[in-house]
Amino acid sequence: MLDILLTASVSFIISFLAIPAVLQIAEEKKLFDIPNERKLHSSPVSSLGGVGIFGGFFLASLLSIQVSLNPEFQYFFAAAVIIFFLGLKDDILILSATKKIIGQVIAASILIHLGGIRLDSMHGLFGIDKVPESFGLALSYLTIIVVINSFNLIDGVDGLASSLGIFTTLVFGTYFVFAGEQAYALMAFALAGSLVAFLIFNHHPAKIFMGDSGSLMIGLVNSILVIKFINIADQPFMTIPVESAAAVGFSILIVPLLDTLRVFSIRIYRGFSPFTPDRNHVHHLLLERGFGHKAITLICLSVNAAFVALAIVARDMGPTKLFLMMLSLSFIGFGILYYRKPRRTLIIAKSLNSVSELKPASKVVTLAKETAAVEEK
Repeated sequence: MLDILLTASVSFIISFLAIPAVLQIAEEKKLFDIPNERKLHSSPVSSLGGVGIFGGFFLASLLSIQVSLNPEFQYFFAAAVIIFFLGLKDDILILSATKKIIGQVIAASILIHLGGIRLDSMHGLFGIDKVPESFGLALSYLTIIVVINSFNLIDGVDGLASSLGIFTTLVFGTYFVFAGEQAYALMAFALAGSLVAFLIFNHHPAKIFMGDSGSLMIGLVNSILVIKFINIADQPFMTIPVESAAAVGFSILIVPLLDTLRVFSIRIYRGFSPFTPDRNHVHHLLLERGFGHKAITLICLSVNAAFVALAIVARDMGPTKLFLMMLSLSFIGFGILYYRKPRRTLIIAKSLNSVSELKPASKVVTLAKETAAVEEK
């Protein structure tokens, strides 16, 4: 337990000290996320918080995890470096969705083929256990890529992605501590520590955003943790066996996962690429109904925690029934959100000085006079 506390503390301290330096560099080099019609902030904010998150997580993990005893972690760290620099480049020089997916597939292939992070069984979900190798590989790639992108897509209001990341890593990390999987617990708490430090600067109104370098990193680590959890949690030899492990693992990531799958499905149904940006995420729906950033974060965290509690209590139902029950409750919740009419919102565009100097392609509309536009959301 002392190793866990030291790892979380080291990652927290490194990230807490690194983020102010990142803010200073962003200010000097004018590296800002410029507001546009899709974004919620009204003034330029640095989106390089992922640098601080990665620094704390990576260094704390290297110091605490013995790679000689856990050789698969060298491949986890290699995949993390790829994802970090992929996200960092997108934060500074915008990458196309195709290039981002290629980078994610490369990272996923390292995890699957070298790190051994793969799903060879459905663990009783829909009555299926062992699956063919080709299906298992496809399922593993799909799981990793969807989880990676889920935290990237849920990162839409201040504090949401970081708070959900803290929650999921603490849940996984706590289980791995009691299950005797020390290395995975250390990795989970290393990320949790750095995210807590980042949240100090990211709560509303945010001083810094995590950007893709941070959100993709959270998704990568959670993809490793959830697959490891599903593979071992329902084994009878475990210290703490968990029935319906696949459904319980899904419940831990249910808010970012289900929102991503829902939005992807809607985009594909409408004939667009699943990576086409829109304002159909759960945080957008809540914003349009009058909730603020802090309220949205609290709602999503509470819902996620409630589903985890439900999954643990009802795990004796079996993975299929439990999974379908959670899906049904989720769709009922989304149905209530869609049924409740959005509020009419008064949006006042704020004049931004020197915005054109920060980013030539900015979509910010600068108002010389006091002008208000009323939108029907």
